[in-house]
Amino acid sequence: MTTCKSDDLDFSAIVRPGDTVVCSQGLAEPVSLTRRLVEQRMRIGRFKMFIGPSLSGVFRPEHADAIRFQSYCGTGGNAALSIGGALDVVPAHYSDFPRFFAQGTLPADVVLLSVGEPDAKGRFNLGISNDYVVDAARRARVVIAEINHRMPWVPGAELPDDVRPHLLVDEDREPLTMERSGQAGTTEQAIAQHVCQLVTDGATLEFGLGLLPDAVMRALAGHRDLGIHTGVIGDGIADLIEAGAVTNARKPVDHGISVAGMLLGSRRLLDFVDRNPLVRLRPATYTHDTATIRSIPNFVAINCALEVDLTGQVNSESLQGRYLGAIGGQVDFVRGANGSRGGRSIMILPSSSRDGSVSRIVPRLPDEVVTTARSDVDVVVTEHGVAELRGKSVPERMQAVAAIAHPRFREALERGGHALMRACC
Repeated sequence: MTTCKSDDLDFSAIVRPGDTVVCSQGLAEPVSLTRRLVEQRMRIGRFKMFIGPSLSGVFRPEHADAIRFQSYCGTGGNAALSIGGALDVVPAHYSDFPRFFAQGTLPADVVLLSVGEPDAKGRFNLGISNDYVVDAARRARVVIAEINHRMPWVPGAELPDDVRPHLLVDEDREPLTMERSGQAGTTEQAIAQHVCQLVTDGATLEFGLGLLPDAVMRALAGHRDLGIHTGVIGDGIADLIEAGAVTNARKPVDHGISVAGMLLGSRRLLDFVDRNPLVRLRPATYTHDTATIRSIPNFVAINCALEVDLTGQVNSESLQGRYLGAIGGQVDFVRGANGSRGGRSIMILPSSSRDGSVSRIVPRLPDEVVTTARSDVDVVVTEHGVAELRGKSVPERMQAVAAIAHPRFREALERGGHALMRACC
């Protein structure tokens, strides 16, 4: 393995025209490498990059003059790429991506990693994200690793022995961080209180990130013996562990350990997980495996929706024609939770847009984007209540979902529901 500084990298000698470059995602983005690659893009020729949610600000729509960006999501900085027409979305479940890279369904010619400094045995630790990038690296022609000496060392995120970087880039920079979404308002707090009534002590939880999930986590601080098996750990989960609400004491697998695939949070979160035996990062082949999720009793999946229609179909991807969300792991966890003994799957959303002018409960999903099918949806929660949909007929679902819409839209929704029934049911 050769070691150098990022300023010495000549990507035109590494990346070929037509290649696909895959890089670690989120806070694990190897910024010194991605910045250098973008700077040198015109010397390479046209190529693709597969990225997760980018939080660095490195990738911008104008870089489409040489780079075509691909991703599974439109979150973070990817929203600007999507709006600018520079992002192609691969619509697939998050659990699919390790297999896509392992089998070559998605190409990975050059892989850019971010790792912490090696341990006494010379093994690197991925630190912040243990995901599909390992499967991509196994097939890559070239693997380049940025060594960040300030990266936390997280149990479970050790780079496998069969992934050997060809080039090491020594870097001393602060890791990327993401601050919390802000203070929850009355709408978020009301939703959180409804969710709390559905979660029992000892349940194992999956959360997304954002203002709503954060409000739910704050409201769960009084619960006991909760477990965590999720895609992402943020500051809210660290708070629950420190408060004693999360102990993982009743989980039959990973007993006593909070499991996730990646970290997204503040510097305080990164310090909390550093060499913390209570936290373990596992690849998506484990965290999002429905068989593993089903094996955990009382598993509760809590996911955000952008829109829900009267039959219970969920859109978590696009609004007004703009791709701003993701399929992500939503369906993986929904189906796993539905198969768990005593498990629940909960969709949460405010009943209307922030200014109250647009209903998030709609007769039919307008963009024809269905993230989670009505056959998989269990419970929908807004600030106005809880709609239990499991086992309900279409008319019963319409009545239950309309009842948790904002009052100013209920009459119109009922009319829309009647028209829908006449048209298709």
